[in-house]
Amino acid sequence: MSVLVPNPGGRSADELVNVGRRPPARQPGETDPRPLLDVTMPTDRLRGWLVTIAVTAVAALVRLWDLGRATNEGTPVFDEKHYVPQAWQMLRNGGYEDNPGYELVAHPPVGKQLIAIGEWLLGYNPWGWRIMAALCGTVMVLLVVRIARRMTRSTLLGAVAGVLLICDGLSHVQSRVGMLDVFQAMFLLAAFACLLVDRDQVRSRMWQVCVEGRLDASGWGPRLGFRWWRFGTGLMLGLACGVKWNAIYYIMAFGLLSVIWDALARRAAGVRRPWRAALVRDTAPALWSLVAIPLLVYFATWAGWFASETATDRHAVITADDVGFGSLPDALRSLLYYQLNVLDFHTHLVTPKNPHPWESKPWAWPMGMRPMLYYYESGISGCGRSNCIGATMLIGTPAMWWLALPVAGWAVWRATSRMDWRYAAVLVGYGAGFLPWFTNLDRQMYFFYATPLAPFLVLGIVLVLGEVLGTARDHLERRQTGLLAVSLYVGLVVANFVWLWPILNGEPITQEHWQAELWLPSWR
Repeated sequence: MSVLVPNPGGRSADELVNVGRRPPARQPGETDPRPLLDVTMPTDRLRGWLVTIAVTAVAALVRLWDLGRATNEGTPVFDEKHYVPQAWQMLRNGGYEDNPGYELVAHPPVGKQLIAIGEWLLGYNPWGWRIMAALCGTVMVLLVVRIARRMTRSTLLGAVAGVLLICDGLSHVQSRVGMLDVFQAMFLLAAFACLLVDRDQVRSRMWQVCVEGRLDASGWGPRLGFRWWRFGTGLMLGLACGVKWNAIYYIMAFGLLSVIWDALARRAAGVRRPWRAALVRDTAPALWSLVAIPLLVYFATWAGWFASETATDRHAVITADDVGFGSLPDALRSLLYYQLNVLDFHTHLVTPKNPHPWESKPWAWPMGMRPMLYYYESGISGCGRSNCIGATMLIGTPAMWWLALPVAGWAVWRATSRMDWRYAAVLVGYGAGFLPWFTNLDRQMYFFYATPLAPFLVLGIVLVLGEVLGTARDHLERRQTGLLAVSLYVGLVVANFVWLWPILNGEPITQEHWQAELWLPSWR
């Protein structure tokens, strides 16, 4: 199976992906600008969707398997204890929490509303408060298959990406608990997918302009019309902010990435001043789609709060002192007062002298050096002994996470020396979820904050595997050797995931097995 589709312009594989460079002059008689604009997609559409559906079905089976096992005597575990009851409150209160006696409503509503849907469907039980997380984790696998296929132009590598995300321990566990992070990760990955489709659509429109000879009608290049996929990116980013605020960093990162891609598309098409053209033609629409739309969507997620009479701080203008914002409507003043209280909570959520035993700082996340124990119970049966252990530990599969730093280093080299846009895009997605945490190292932090990083780590690994695999133009022996290496690595990841399975799902195991699962001192 080829990694790149046939090259209609006779360009090398590097020229097909290194579209950030100024394009070479067209050869006499060469009228097809498609290779320069990199708009040729795989032709196996039916097979692509069949593979996507098959991998997604496996993901659903793995994510849903024995979903309700790990509980604290039938009650939520770890931070489920916050979000699961709040979601249940939403069901009885018209869409919002009603606990003004203690303001531990630390995040916007969307994630808890999704949990509430599961509780409405299946009741207040482990399946009810986890089913939506499992479905969202499954959707993430579908998205990563399509994203990797689009970035590599290879259905095979798309399938590999899906298998790797299925076998990521962090993504697996977060898809099986009633917490918020998997919902945010899904919306962020969907935003990235929309942005990729927008990139390809822009370059396709540029190609059409070149074919029709309309490129020089203006010194700035063509207007690109309304861009629905970029609009979709804004919608997804607004929903991600409606789960947790730190998605705002992705708004900045993806907005900058979109404008840069527009400039590079104009440059590849032959626009004389591509960067200035992008500033004139593309920046204002990008601000509308990727800043204004997310802001509007975010406020729209509070519609239930505005409609409620008993939601937290709904009438703060009456019940609180010095609300401020006197020129605004009372409802909006109350909401802003509420938001500032939440901001104050996060600002002062710092590491105490006796920190949480499973706290970790961001420098430990790339290689998963400090996992988290969500559930632990001893003295249970089911392992063939009288004193078994059941535990759920949040661990990134080492066969992937321990490669994070080498993959990042390779991605930086490829993005800077070879102008490979794919590695640059993955670095932007990974960096937007990782680097901002270094701005306030005093804050309490945990490994589950790294949930949005997992799909971008998978994409980075898959890009490297694509280079190992080679292209259709390589010698047959080279391709076969590359395929063997990729297969062995994927098999190693699957085996590692299977080994970790008992402590990812709370399965009963012996004391000896439990100790064998804890590979590093920092895991204890």
